[in-house]
Amino acid sequence: MEDTKTNKKYKDRLFSLIFGNEKNKKWTLALYNAVNRSNYTNPDDIEINTIEDFLYMGMKNDVSFLLHTSVNLYEHQSTYNPNMPARQLIYIGQLFDKYIKKNKCNIYGAKRIELPVPKLVVFYNGLKDTGDEEYLYLSDLFPKTGRDEADVTARVRMININYGRNNELLDACMPLYEYAWFVEQIRINGRSMEPDEAIGKALADMPDAFSIKEYLLENRAEVEMSCLTEYNEAETMNMLKEEAREEGLAEGRAEGRAEGRAEGRAEGRAEGRMEAAHSFAAYLMSKDASLSEEDALKEVMRAIN
Repeated sequence: MEDTKTNKKYKDRLFSLIFGNEKNKKWTLALYNAVNRSNYTNPDDIEINTIEDFLYMGMKNDVSFLLHTSVNLYEHQSTYNPNMPARQLIYIGQLFDKYIKKNKCNIYGAKRIELPVPKLVVFYNGLKDTGDEEYLYLSDLFPKTGRDEADVTARVRMININYGRNNELLDACMPLYEYAWFVEQIRINGRSMEPDEAIGKALADMPDAFSIKEYLLENRAEVEMSCLTEYNEAETMNMLKEEAREEGLAEGRAEGRAEGRAEGRAEGRAEGRMEAAHSFAAYLMSKDASLSEEDALKEVMRAIN
């Protein structure tokens, strides 16, 4: 049996496998062109600089790359996360540090250095209904009083890539369209199948004309592991939110009766606990720094099963 305490290797998400791989730069370039309405043609212009060895509270940079004068951070999220500007700010700081060291920039000198323009994008395909595009701002995480006086800002562009959404964007990048189709098929199959069966059927049903099919089949074991990890993560978060909701309602009602407060207090406590549930996995890793994201989720699954 695998020892989850000693297995520290982070399992890449499927999005990272497809768009963050040196072998697939043509797909990365196609995604960049679709997002930015550009028409670059040389995949070798891309320098992938994903932070492979940097984990912060179990969080890992999904895909990042340099292209001409920009540094692009692409993150995939299957759950809505309004805190992405904070995470992206952490990542861009690490990437700028790497860039400064690699290019021997003198940040202590009198001459102004030149840094690549950061472009922060989240590709979202969760079940929460969102617009086709939204912008998330770091300032929204600050207290309202004094928010306008903040000396640091960040803006993250969140793009909904669920199958059937943002059709113009998906049509402009066929690998992204095919990825969205694949995820949707897994969800549909998962309504009547076990996760591994749902993934296998989606692979089998994928049209041969899809450009990513050969790559997914050649790396089937890693693809299946990535999909199962994401599936378990989403299921765990849903269960934790429901348990937090039930616990919060029960505890809040009891406290409300004891203090003679209204039912609304219980609902307010429930909402607070649901928000806390979103960060429960990260909290578990903060208690044990040796846990990777995958290991932490396994621990949570074991505890609630």
